[in-house]
Amino acid sequence: MANLCLRSFSLGALRNIVRSSPRRLCTATQQKNGPEEASAEKSEQSPTEKVVAEKTQLEEQLKEMTDKYKRALADTENLRSRSQRMIQDAKLYGIQGFCEDLLEVADILEKAKECVPKEEVTSQNPHLKNLYDGLVMTEVQIQKVFTKHSLIKLNPFGHKFDPYEHEALFHAPAEGKEPGTITAVTKVGYKLHGRTLRPALVGVAKAS
Repeated sequence: MANLCLRSFSLGALRNIVRSSPRRLCTATQQKNGPEEASAEKSEQSPTEKVVAEKTQLEEQLKEMTDKYKRALADTENLRSRSQRMIQDAKLYGIQGFCEDLLEVADILEKAKECVPKEEVTSQNPHLKNLYDGLVMTEVQIQKVFTKHSLIKLNPFGHKFDPYEHEALFHAPAEGKEPGTITAVTKVGYKLHGRTLRPALVGVAKAS
């Protein structure tokens, strides 16, 4: 009877060992190869993860292209603005050289008018009077033409010295004048569309 129980126990234990052996073997094998297989599984992305990665990459590319487009658009706008300013300046100041030449003519007319003695411009000297009146009319007309084209005469006598509009030839004490006041104008200046075309040549009062 004892032998029969021992045989039964041995057969049962043997069956359990045989049954559990494959499981233990698989578990041992999985534990041995686990890290490598896990890394392989991690390296293989699922379709969803691939789609998310591609979407992220496309969004970055779209952002980069959008930034490049905006920069190119800004550069184009700046170029267009500069071109418009250059065209506008060419329209405004394209006659600058011609005006500078005419200024010499205006200077000659002014000097010729100043050389005529005022006391001799009478009806008793009709020829001199006609000549003087012609000089005055010519000067007035040329100044009208200058004004029409925004060429403005600068006669700053009595004004404060401005280095952007005047050129000081000398400094001298002047009684009753504040330092920096223009006391003499040797040659008048001109401005074209607000820009100094020729500075006035002046004498400036200084502190005594």
